[in-house]
Amino acid sequence: MTTAVVLGGAMLLAGCGPNESDTDAEDDDMGFTNPVYENDFPDPFVLEADGQWYAYATQNTFGTFPILRSEDLVTWSVIGNGMPELAPWASVGRHWAPEVAQIGDRYLAYYTAKDRQSTKQCIGVAVSDSPEGPFVDEATEPFICQSDDGGSIDASPFIDADGTPYLLWKNDGNNIGTTSWIYIQELSEDGLSLVGDSPTQLITHDQAWEGDLVEGPFLWLRDGQYYLFYSANGYGSPEYGVSYAVADDVLGPYRKPVDEPILSTNEVAAGPGHGMVIEAGDSTWYVHHAWPPDAVGDPVPGRQMWLTPLTWTEDGTPVLAEPATQVDTRP
Repeated sequence: MTTAVVLGGAMLLAGCGPNESDTDAEDDDMGFTNPVYENDFPDPFVLEADGQWYAYATQNTFGTFPILRSEDLVTWSVIGNGMPELAPWASVGRHWAPEVAQIGDRYLAYYTAKDRQSTKQCIGVAVSDSPEGPFVDEATEPFICQSDDGGSIDASPFIDADGTPYLLWKNDGNNIGTTSWIYIQELSEDGLSLVGDSPTQLITHDQAWEGDLVEGPFLWLRDGQYYLFYSANGYGSPEYGVSYAVADDVLGPYRKPVDEPILSTNEVAAGPGHGMVIEAGDSTWYVHHAWPPDAVGDPVPGRQMWLTPLTWTEDGTPVLAEPATQVDTRP
């Protein structure tokens, strides 16, 4: 039996232009069409709250904290910007990869922004009493900022089976030509502080396909095993892809069973990655972004949101289907 990560989310209602309200995804009872959101929506994170699905992404044309909403994971509407007021420590622009966890009766958004003092990308945490936001970060300094190691990005909350919260992230080592690691550290019960003196290093880029970085961690607990999904190589290239590491304990050690990506570029999607796992009904999915193969690195349409089936072999190996524009089964 799968143990799902306990997650919550937030949104802020806002107006949207007439061309931004819905995707062109097919509403077919037997399947759907990828990408499920055709405009720029990098580093997507999806959660279920109040009977709806909400998707969050790196800064795009409609705000620093973009939000979409869906009833079926396939047809999405623009909600707006979930964090209209920036934190005192954060500069305008370069707001990346928000992920949200419900801890107690509040919603915490862990996100990346440019730190005014260090000028590095660092991690903040913003709080809301409601899943509708707005999220507020009143801190005068970042929550995590490994400025000597290039900065800190890609925060991802995880709630273990016993209710203990953790935070995963990456030091932005490739930003300064040094090693990047995926880290984990326990969070306090309220999710607003770190427990212990230092984080634990989990994995780094030690395989040829990974290039000079690992990033975009997402931890999933299944049948007593911890599966750490991650992306590697340059996000703006066709070499970007997804793989995983596995451990018996949340703090590791983690091993990489394969030396190649389990999700990679094909004829319909380039550079797929920076995603997360969700369960919908009896099926499991990996939500991620990808470029059109003929527009890698172009701001228009940018990195679109895709939904790819995730299955498991009898021995617990995760298998991601190749990116496909036509998927036979709906979530």
